[in-house]
Amino acid sequence: MADKSDLRGDLAELIAGPEPGERRHRPDEAAAGDDDRLSDIALRRFRKALFGGAIEPGAVLSQAELTRLLDVPVGPLRDALRHLQAEGLLTIHPRSGIEIRKPDLELLRHSYQMRLILERPAARLFADSARLAEIDELIDAHRQAIALIDGREFGDDAARAVEALDRRFHARVIAALANPLADSAYAQALDFVRLVRLDRLYRYSTAIAIRTFNEHLAILAAMRRRDVAAAEAALEAHFSRAMQRAMGIV
Repeated sequence: MADKSDLRGDLAELIAGPEPGERRHRPDEAAAGDDDRLSDIALRRFRKALFGGAIEPGAVLSQAELTRLLDVPVGPLRDALRHLQAEGLLTIHPRSGIEIRKPDLELLRHSYQMRLILERPAARLFADSARLAEIDELIDAHRQAIALIDGREFGDDAARAVEALDRRFHARVIAALANPLADSAYAQALDFVRLVRLDRLYRYSTAIAIRTFNEHLAILAAMRRRDVAAAEAALEAHFSRAMQRAMGIV
Protein backbone atom coordinates (compact mmCIF):
# COMPACT_ATOMS: atom_id res chain seq x y z
CA MET A 1 0.00 0.00 0.00
CA ALA A 2 1.26 3.50 -0.82
CA ASP A 3 2.46 5.55 2.12
CA LYS A 4 1.13 8.89 3.30
CA SER A 5 3.60 10.89 1.23
CA ASP A 6 2.50 9.03 -1.91
CA LEU A 7 -1.12 9.90 -1.13
CA ARG A 8 -0.23 13.56 -0.77
CA GLY A 9 1.63 13.57 -4.06
CA ASP A 10 -1.11 11.73 -5.93
CA LEU A 11 -3.79 14.11 -4.67
CA ALA A 12 -1.66 17.13 -5.55
CA GLU A 13 -1.58 15.96 -9.17
CA LEU A 14 -5.38 16.23 -9.29
CA ILE A 15 -5.34 19.91 -8.36
CA ALA A 16 -4.88 22.36 -11.20
CA GLY A 17 -3.79 25.99 -10.79
CA PRO A 18 -6.23 28.82 -10.00
CA GLU A 19 -9.48 28.39 -11.85
CA PRO A 20 -11.73 31.08 -13.31
CA GLY A 21 -13.85 32.65 -10.59
CA GLU A 22 -11.27 32.12 -7.84
CA ARG A 23 -9.18 34.84 -6.26
CA ARG A 24 -5.67 34.70 -7.65
CA HIS A 25 -2.95 34.21 -5.07
CA ARG A 26 0.72 34.15 -6.02
CA PRO A 27 2.43 31.28 -4.18
CA ASP A 28 5.68 33.26 -4.05
CA GLU A 29 5.07 36.89 -3.23
CA ALA A 30 8.76 37.67 -3.56
CA ALA A 31 8.38 36.95 -7.28
CA ALA A 32 5.54 39.45 -7.67
CA GLY A 33 6.06 42.12 -10.32
CA ASP A 34 6.92 45.73 -9.55
CA ASP A 35 3.36 46.74 -10.37
CA ASP A 36 1.95 44.62 -7.57
CA ARG A 37 0.49 46.97 -5.00
CA LEU A 38 1.44 46.46 -1.39
CA SER A 39 -2.24 46.67 -0.49
CA ASP A 40 -2.88 43.60 -2.68
CA ILE A 41 -0.12 41.77 -0.82
CA ALA A 42 -1.70 42.85 2.47
CA LEU A 43 -5.04 41.43 1.29
CA ARG A 44 -3.49 38.10 0.34
CA ARG A 45 -1.58 37.87 3.60
CA PHE A 46 -4.66 38.72 5.63
CA ARG A 47 -6.72 35.98 3.97
CA LYS A 48 -3.88 33.50 4.41
CA ALA A 49 -3.62 34.40 8.11
CA LEU A 50 -7.38 34.27 8.63
CA PHE A 51 -8.07 31.01 6.85
CA GLY A 52 -4.83 29.50 8.10
CA GLY A 53 -5.85 30.06 11.71
CA ALA A 54 -3.37 32.81 12.65
CA ILE A 55 -6.27 35.26 13.04
CA GLU A 56 -9.34 34.06 14.93
CA PRO A 57 -12.93 34.98 13.99
CA GLY A 58 -14.30 37.46 16.53
CA ALA A 59 -10.85 38.70 17.57
CA VAL A 60 -10.20 42.42 18.01
CA LEU A 61 -6.73 43.45 16.86
CA SER A 62 -4.94 46.74 16.75
CA GLN A 63 -3.57 48.21 13.55
CA ALA A 64 -0.07 47.79 14.96
CA GLU A 65 -0.68 44.09 15.66
CA LEU A 66 -1.86 43.49 12.10
CA THR A 67 1.07 45.44 10.69
CA ARG A 68 3.48 43.14 12.54
CA LEU A 69 1.52 39.98 11.77
CA LEU A 70 1.20 40.66 8.05
CA ASP A 71 4.58 42.39 7.73
CA VAL A 72 3.24 45.25 5.60
CA PRO A 73 3.47 49.05 6.00
CA VAL A 74 0.60 50.84 7.71
CA GLY A 75 -0.57 52.69 4.58
CA PRO A 76 -1.18 49.60 2.42
CA LEU A 77 -2.67 47.86 5.46
CA ARG A 78 -5.25 50.63 5.84
CA ASP A 79 -6.19 50.28 2.17
CA ALA A 80 -6.57 46.52 2.60
CA LEU A 81 -8.64 46.91 5.76
CA ARG A 82 -11.08 49.28 4.05
CA HIS A 83 -11.48 46.72 1.26
CA LEU A 84 -12.02 43.88 3.74
CA GLN A 85 -14.57 45.93 5.66
CA ALA A 86 -16.49 46.56 2.43
CA GLU A 87 -16.47 42.79 1.85
CA GLY A 88 -17.86 42.19 5.33
CA LEU A 89 -14.92 40.24 6.78
CA LEU A 90 -14.16 42.80 9.49
CA THR A 91 -15.26 46.06 11.09
CA ILE A 92 -12.95 49.00 11.74
CA HIS A 93 -13.73 50.65 15.08
CA PRO A 94 -11.97 54.02 15.34
CA ARG A 95 -9.71 54.07 18.42
CA SER A 96 -11.02 50.62 19.43
CA GLY A 97 -9.36 48.24 16.98
CA ILE A 98 -10.24 46.00 14.06
CA GLU A 99 -12.91 43.40 14.83
CA ILE A 100 -12.77 40.23 12.75
CA ARG A 101 -16.23 39.02 11.81
CA LYS A 102 -17.68 36.33 14.02
CA PRO A 103 -19.85 34.21 11.71
CA ASP A 104 -23.24 32.81 12.62
CA LEU A 105 -25.78 30.47 11.06
CA GLU A 106 -27.55 33.37 9.36
CA LEU A 107 -24.35 34.26 7.53
CA LEU A 108 -23.99 30.60 6.53
CA ARG A 109 -27.52 30.46 5.12
CA HIS A 110 -27.07 33.74 3.26
CA SER A 111 -23.74 32.60 1.82
CA TYR A 112 -25.14 29.33 0.50
CA GLN A 113 -28.20 31.13 -0.81
CA MET A 114 -25.97 33.54 -2.75
CA ARG A 115 -23.87 30.67 -4.10
CA LEU A 116 -26.99 28.86 -5.29
CA ILE A 117 -28.43 32.00 -6.89
CA LEU A 118 -25.24 32.42 -8.88
CA GLU A 119 -24.42 28.81 -9.58
CA ARG A 120 -27.87 27.57 -10.63
CA PRO A 121 -27.86 29.40 -14.00
CA ALA A 122 -24.15 28.67 -14.36
CA ALA A 123 -24.80 24.95 -13.97
CA ARG A 124 -27.52 25.03 -16.61
CA LEU A 125 -25.22 26.88 -19.00
CA PHE A 126 -22.29 24.56 -18.27
CA ALA A 127 -24.51 21.49 -18.80
CA ASP A 128 -25.70 22.86 -22.10
CA SER A 129 -22.45 24.12 -23.58
CA ALA A 130 -19.36 22.73 -21.84
CA ARG A 131 -17.10 20.51 -23.91
CA LEU A 132 -17.55 16.83 -23.11
CA ALA A 133 -13.78 16.57 -22.69
CA GLU A 134 -13.93 19.17 -19.92
CA ILE A 135 -16.75 17.35 -18.16
CA ASP A 136 -14.94 14.03 -18.52
CA GLU A 137 -11.76 15.55 -17.08
CA LEU A 138 -13.67 16.65 -13.96
CA ILE A 139 -15.35 13.26 -13.66
CA ASP A 140 -11.98 11.48 -13.89
CA ALA A 141 -10.44 13.80 -11.27
CA HIS A 142 -13.27 13.06 -8.82
CA ARG A 143 -13.15 9.31 -9.40
CA GLN A 144 -9.38 9.29 -8.92
CA ALA A 145 -9.71 11.33 -5.72
CA ILE A 146 -12.29 8.93 -4.29
CA ALA A 147 -10.09 5.95 -5.14
CA LEU A 148 -7.08 7.62 -3.51
CA ILE A 149 -8.73 8.61 -0.21
CA ASP A 150 -11.10 5.67 0.33
CA GLY A 151 -9.83 3.72 3.32
CA ARG A 152 -6.72 5.86 3.70
CA GLU A 153 -5.38 8.06 6.49
CA PHE A 154 -6.83 11.54 6.14
CA GLY A 155 -4.48 14.29 7.29
CA ASP A 156 -4.18 18.03 6.73
CA ASP A 157 -2.51 17.65 3.34
CA ALA A 158 -5.34 15.48 2.03
CA ALA A 159 -7.90 17.92 3.46
CA ARG A 160 -6.30 20.83 1.60
CA ALA A 161 -6.22 18.83 -1.63
CA VAL A 162 -9.87 17.81 -1.24
CA GLU A 163 -10.91 21.40 -0.56
CA ALA A 164 -8.95 22.54 -3.61
CA LEU A 165 -10.71 20.02 -5.87
CA ASP A 166 -14.06 21.10 -4.39
CA ARG A 167 -13.28 24.74 -5.23
CA ARG A 168 -11.97 23.75 -8.65
CA PHE A 169 -15.25 22.02 -9.55
CA HIS A 170 -17.46 24.93 -8.49
CA ALA A 171 -15.12 27.51 -10.05
CA ARG A 172 -15.30 25.72 -13.41
CA VAL A 173 -19.09 25.81 -13.23
CA ILE A 174 -19.38 29.48 -12.21
CA ALA A 175 -16.88 30.42 -14.93
CA ALA A 176 -19.50 29.39 -17.50
CA LEU A 177 -21.23 32.71 -16.84
CA ALA A 178 -18.11 34.60 -18.00
CA ASN A 179 -19.20 37.43 -15.71
CA PRO A 180 -16.56 39.16 -13.57
CA LEU A 181 -19.23 40.61 -11.27
CA ALA A 182 -20.56 37.11 -10.60
CA ASP A 183 -16.98 35.92 -10.02
CA SER A 184 -16.46 38.61 -7.39
CA ALA A 185 -19.76 37.95 -5.60
CA TYR A 186 -19.12 34.21 -5.64
CA ALA A 187 -15.61 34.59 -4.23
CA GLN A 188 -17.01 36.72 -1.40
CA ALA A 189 -19.65 34.09 -0.58
CA LEU A 190 -16.93 31.41 -0.55
CA ASP A 191 -14.90 33.48 1.91
CA PHE A 192 -17.89 33.60 4.25
CA VAL A 193 -18.41 29.84 4.00
CA ARG A 194 -14.73 29.27 4.80
CA LEU A 195 -15.04 31.66 7.76
CA VAL A 196 -18.02 29.74 9.13
CA ARG A 197 -16.24 26.42 8.71
CA LEU A 198 -13.16 27.83 10.43
CA ASP A 199 -15.15 29.15 13.38
CA ARG A 200 -17.09 25.90 13.79
CA LEU A 201 -13.92 23.80 13.55
CA TYR A 202 -15.26 22.11 10.42
CA ARG A 203 -13.02 19.27 9.38
CA TYR A 204 -12.98 17.24 6.22
CA SER A 205 -12.94 13.49 6.73
CA THR A 206 -12.78 10.60 4.32
CA ALA A 207 -16.55 10.06 4.62
CA ILE A 208 -17.39 13.76 4.09
CA ALA A 209 -15.00 14.05 1.15
CA ILE A 210 -16.45 10.97 -0.56
CA ARG A 211 -20.02 12.20 -0.03
CA THR A 212 -19.08 15.59 -1.47
CA PHE A 213 -17.37 14.09 -4.52
CA ASN A 214 -20.23 11.66 -5.19
CA GLU A 215 -22.63 14.61 -5.14
CA HIS A 216 -20.37 16.38 -7.64
CA LEU A 217 -20.36 13.25 -9.80
CA ALA A 218 -24.18 13.21 -9.82
CA ILE A 219 -24.15 16.79 -11.10
CA LEU A 220 -21.49 15.99 -13.69
CA ALA A 221 -23.34 12.88 -14.89
CA ALA A 222 -26.43 14.99 -15.60
CA MET A 223 -24.26 17.60 -17.32
CA ARG A 224 -22.70 14.95 -19.51
CA ARG A 225 -26.19 13.86 -20.59
CA ARG A 226 -26.95 17.52 -21.38
CA ASP A 227 -29.85 17.24 -18.94
CA VAL A 228 -29.90 20.80 -17.62
CA ALA A 229 -32.91 20.26 -15.34
CA ALA A 230 -31.33 17.22 -13.68
CA ALA A 231 -28.01 19.06 -13.29
CA GLU A 232 -29.75 21.96 -11.58
CA ALA A 233 -31.70 19.62 -9.28
CA ALA A 234 -28.52 17.71 -8.36
CA LEU A 235 -26.77 21.00 -7.64
CA GLU A 236 -29.58 22.15 -5.33
CA ALA A 237 -29.46 18.83 -3.45
CA HIS A 238 -25.68 19.15 -3.12
CA PHE A 239 -25.89 22.66 -1.65
CA SER A 240 -28.58 21.58 0.81
CA ARG A 241 -26.40 18.73 2.08
CA ALA A 242 -23.24 20.84 2.05
CA MET A 243 -24.91 23.48 4.20
CA GLN A 244 -26.01 20.79 6.66
CA ARG A 245 -22.43 19.50 6.80
CA ALA A 246 -21.11 23.01 7.43
CA MET A 247 -23.63 23.34 10.29
CA GLY A 248 -22.45 20.03 11.72
CA ILE A 249 -25.83 18.34 11.22
CA VAL A 250 -24.47 15.48 9.07
